Amino acid sequence: MSENKKRGSLSVLMGAAFLMATSAIGPGFLTQTSKFTALHMASFAFVIVCVILMDITAQLNVWSVIGASGLRGQDVANKLLPGLGIFLAVLVSFGGLAFNIGNVGGVALGLNAMIGLPEQIGSLLAGLLAICIFLSKNAKAGMDKIAQIMGIIIILVILYVCITTQPPVDQAIMRIFTPENPSELFAPMLTILGGSCGGYITFSGAHRLLDAGLGGVEDVPQFRRSILTGVGVSGIVRILLFLAVFGVCAKGGPAVADAIINNANPAAEAFRQAAGDIGYRLFGLALFAAGTTSVIGAAYTSVSFLKTLHPFIAKNETWFIIGFIAFSTLIMSVLGGAASMVILAGAVNGLILPISLATMLIASRNKSIVGERYKHPTILLLLGIVVVVLSGYLAITTLPNIMNLFA
Repeated sequence: MSENKKRGSLSVLMGAAFLMATSAIGPGFLTQTSKFTALHMASFAFVIVCVILMDITAQLNVWSVIGASGLRGQDVANKLLPGLGIFLAVLVSFGGLAFNIGNVGGVALGLNAMIGLPEQIGSLLAGLLAICIFLSKNAKAGMDKIAQIMGIIIILVILYVCITTQPPVDQAIMRIFTPENPSELFAPMLTILGGSCGGYITFSGAHRLLDAGLGGVEDVPQFRRSILTGVGVSGIVRILLFLAVFGVCAKGGPAVADAIINNANPAAEAFRQAAGDIGYRLFGLALFAAGTTSVIGAAYTSVSFLKTLHPFIAKNETWFIIGFIAFSTLIMSVLGGAASMVILAGAVNGLILPISLATMLIASRNKSIVGERYKHPTILLLLGIVVVVLSGYLAITTLPNIMNLFA
């Protein structure tokens, strides 16, 4: 392999990894992690570790099957059961649209915290920025670079706040193995899991690798390296954010923890408590970066599910992505209500994860899909079944949330 081809391949692998990671690190991620940390303090370290392990399990299974088969998630599902792929594509796209509306709102909130820009104007700028990325001459390469740059910004900002708060790391490590009131941690664990690898997030980077020309049994190791890098990035951010908020609460006591829990924007309040006005501005930067990359990831992956359903969509993929972003921006700008859309998206993603993962686990044993030469690791299959059961429970518990939104 030539040096240029190696560099190109590495760039694509890193781009796919960061696309998945930054899709997982959206506005909802910042809010949920901050609030749950303030609620459960050091014991939330147990949840963080469990979610990272389940995230790795779910995504290794999905990416391995997609890599071995060379097929997108919906195409794997259709080969397994005709019509299942269409159902999955509609479900993922609907969840992606709901999330994208909230993500546009997250960018607007980030701009408001950074420079005081009104949220409606911020929403329009968020949509325009994402559209400009896809209108560029080399949109997919640009998307890879943006994902990497934004991911690094998020890590540096949260690392700064983490160092500022000086959290009691020894307590957090102890509670990984001896959490207090473990039964109260189960629901937060499932909620965080859905936000880590539910819906479009599971497929975002894997579909990007297929678009770059990778796929087949010989490329499975590259898919696995990419996903491990992506989960590593999102895991580092999750750990740093937990430690930052835990440090704020440990130093400030119950009054500060209550202020974070009861604030409409828990992460913003945690950053303000940690580093004053500069902390609040830095939170705005992190939220802007998280929202921007999530808008890109949701739009790209949602359309990647639709484009194999009809040649017209595949031929005009870029314009469908732009339309997806424009529609999300319009709804956010006119109606607002990002919080309700995030709740709805979380509920939908709770339904998607067990369906999509179970589909991939069954497909991993189907030679007509993965080929005769591919051998899916039994340990991955067994661990994947555990995650399906847990995420299936999440799906059942989130169904009432969908009904409440329309009550």
